[in-house]
Amino acid sequence: MLTKRIIPCLDVTLDEEGGTVVKGVEFVDLRKAGDPVELAKQYNEQGADELVFLDITASHEGRDTMIDVIERTANEVFIPLTVGGGISSVERIREILRAGADKVSINTAAIKNPELVREASTIFGSQCIVVAIDCKRNPDVENNSDKTILTLEDGTKVWYEVVIYGGRKPTGIDAVQWAKKVEELGAGEILLTSMDRDGTYDGFDVPITRKLSEELEIPIIASGGVGNPEHMYNGFRDAKADAGLAASIFHFGEYTVDDVKEYLRSRDVPVRNRKG
Repeated sequence: MLTKRIIPCLDVTLDEEGGTVVKGVEFVDLRKAGDPVELAKQYNEQGADELVFLDITASHEGRDTMIDVIERTANEVFIPLTVGGGISSVERIREILRAGADKVSINTAAIKNPELVREASTIFGSQCIVVAIDCKRNPDVENNSDKTILTLEDGTKVWYEVVIYGGRKPTGIDAVQWAKKVEELGAGEILLTSMDRDGTYDGFDVPITRKLSEELEIPIIASGGVGNPEHMYNGFRDAKADAGLAASIFHFGEYTVDDVKEYLRSRDVPVRNRKG
């Protein structure tokens, strides 16, 4: 088994303070979790393998990502930083990389203009381009025979529909088919978030995560639902994810990155040691 990555996620919204990390349930009922730069420093010190910074209202509000917060964050951390939110052009990707990000994550813009994935990966390299896929279970399988139908733990049949604008708008697009397409277009990684699990503390959405892990060659970052270290373990063992992303358990002090890594080591999951 390859070394698994543990990635804290900073969901950031613009406010009078310039930017605040928030966390909700299924992308709503947000509560403040702290200053993004200070939290990033903590996770860097705890041994996080990477950080993901998502400006979760940028696309919905029709504005650009917060460059100043990215610059301040990049100056304080020494691990790979992925930035997403409101990124819709090659010029914007270049600006964010220059501000200190190592990778960019595109979601809504990729749906609206898939060629952006190809163009960006050609210019900057696939290793810089992460496609974020937010999806939601859709039980209407009878009218969607062309979709990828998966079976849940309780036997229910569903397909997973891609949603955009921070989960506000369903697209009718099948998540599995979309993931395969962006891989062909040159994406270097998929950040998969199940809205049904986001903020629930119920664990990763195993069926869709495992399906993408089995069907694609590029790494899958599992996101949505981590409530304890065992959920992270299940994401690697059962869902076959390459990396696990979590927010609430880290932001609110329930577990540290070290806690999660120590648990994974005890279950024979290979993780990276703290640097330095």
